[in-house]
Amino acid sequence: MIYLLEDDASIRELVIYGLESQKYEAVGFERPSEFWGAMAVKQPELILLDIMLPEEDGLSILKRLRAMEHTRRIPVIMLTAKKTEYDRVIGLDNGADDFISKPFGILELVARVRAVLRRAEPAEKPRECQLGELVVSPERHQVTVAGADVVLTSKEFSILWALIEQPGVVVTRQQLMERVWGYDSDRESRTLDVHIRSLRSKLGRAGRMIETIRCVGYKIEDKP
Repeated sequence: MIYLLEDDASIRELVIYGLESQKYEAVGFERPSEFWGAMAVKQPELILLDIMLPEEDGLSILKRLRAMEHTRRIPVIMLTAKKTEYDRVIGLDNGADDFISKPFGILELVARVRAVLRRAEPAEKPRECQLGELVVSPERHQVTVAGADVVLTSKEFSILWALIEQPGVVVTRQQLMERVWGYDSDRESRTLDVHIRSLRSKLGRAGRMIETIRCVGYKIEDKP
């Protein structure tokens, strides 16, 4: 659902028609009081917000939206006849996701809406990985072997996840150092070896799945 707050009836009708023609569900409001009434009933996926409005201006509405926990993450595109850089900066500083100056084309508007909605999509949650009796869940930060919990340090967990994301693929020492420690240093690479030994020990019988590739790195794969 997309909400449009625009007091110009001709623009409001055109935008709603354009959105609906692209299979978006959209509702238009002439006055902020109508908009807030609808917000109390159902929140939209995105808001198109004019700046010059009766009762309350669009920037004030934007500030209120960003100040409330339950509305602060709703994407907002500002629609305005104002073209000065100052107006754009004020809108963006107050949390607008995009800015479209009037007059605008419907195809441009729909493209901007599509882009903002795409950016607003939640990142895909890391998947749970299983290899034999070893299960690693980044979302819960949990590791189990044959159903029994294994307690790892954050770096041990990061090493294990880097390996089990790509079972059978060799992850180089450099890649592990940069990913887990944020840098690669030959002097500090012994730290990686210490963590690998500890990781193998904690994983018990599943630890044998971590294989050292001499002078290159490590890989993990299920072994019969």
